[in-house]
Order: sequence, then structure tokens, then C-alpha cells
Amino acid sequence: MSQFIKIYNDNPNPKEIAKVVQVLQKGGLVIYPTDTVYGIGCDITKTRGLERIAAIKGVKLEKANFSFICHDLSNLSDYVQQIDNATFKVLKRALPGPYTFILPGNNNLPKVFKKKKTVGIRVPDNNIARAIVEALGNPIVSMSIHDDDDVIEYTTDPELIYEKWQNKVDLVIDGGYGDNVGSTIIDFSEGEAEVIREGKGSLDVL
Repeated sequence: MSQFIKIYNDNPNPKEIAKVVQVLQKGGLVIYPTDTVYGIGCDITKTRGLERIAAIKGVKLEKANFSFICHDLSNLSDYVQQIDNATFKVLKRALPGPYTFILPGNNNLPKVFKKKKTVGIRVPDNNIARAIVEALGNPIVSMSIHDDDDVIEYTTDPELIYEKWQNKVDLVIDGGYGDNVGSTIIDFSEGEAEVIREGKGSLDVL
């Protein structure tokens, strides 16, 4: 059964963050809050964790589209080809915030993603998510938690999330109620901005 820990977004406790990082470093799966919906994440460098997330998503790992959750834009060049100034300015304006940017990936992507030409980058405006990634020292790979309900797309109550997921993940963070609107997805992989999904983030950043 997974751990269930409370972390406050306005002031994440470093001891609790360290517990989360320990789980991730062992290839574990963690459910954590973002500035939009709750997500399931694992350490980008742990193949075991990546395989478990792909299995939950019901896709082959090499075909899976995940977001990389970063602490800020300083990690960008680790995984993304050089982007032009105009694109970078949009990212600077929008992040941290409720956006996923699809960008051209480079050769440093983890082995399992080597065939991927693009990567989804997220820097959520959520102190818990960003504190985890900062303490871990590299991005986490993430997928949103969807609800089985036809009307409500995302589960927002951490206790209900724990009830449902406690046997599938290693740790669930209660970071307060989540949102039920996903991130706005903007694709810059071909140079021009293409809005794939309009979510919580305003398009005024473009």
C-alpha cells in the first residue's frame, strides 16, 4: 500500500519532499499536485518507473507521450534542441504556468525516448511539484490522472485519488484540491505555434 503524505503548497516541508525524492530515486511512482490536475510521475532516469507509467497508460513505452516536469527553463537545453528567441520569449512569459510546450527533442533524451522527435515540457506554477524536481536534480516524467466518470474528466480530491490509486503507486501527496482543467498544449516543434488543446492557460502569451 502506498504512503499518503500532506504537503502544503505555500511552504513545502523539505523533509516531506525528501521522502518523495527517495521513492522516485528507487524507480517508484508518485501522485503529486500541479497548477492544473494531479499527475503521476516518475524519475526520468529510471526505466522501471517509466515502464510502470506506460503500463498504467496502456501504451508501449517508446510510443508514449509524456510531459517532462522541470523546475525552470535551465534544464531545457538538456533535452530540447536550440529554439529561436521568439519561442523562448513565449516560454519565459508563460512559465511557470499551466502550459505544456511541445518542442523538438535532442540526442540527450533518455534511451527509451531516443526515437521521439518531440518532447512536452511543463514548468507548473506549483511549489510542491517544482520543489520535488529541484531536490531530485532532474525532471520527472508525468501523465495526468483521468477519472472514470464520463462527466468529470479529472479527480480533484486527494483522498479519493489515494483510495483509487493506493495499490498502483508508491506515494500519494495531498497538496489540497486539484483543478479539473488540463494544461494548454502549444506545439512549437515545427517552429510556428500550433495550439493542440486550449486548457487552463490563456493564449495571450502567444
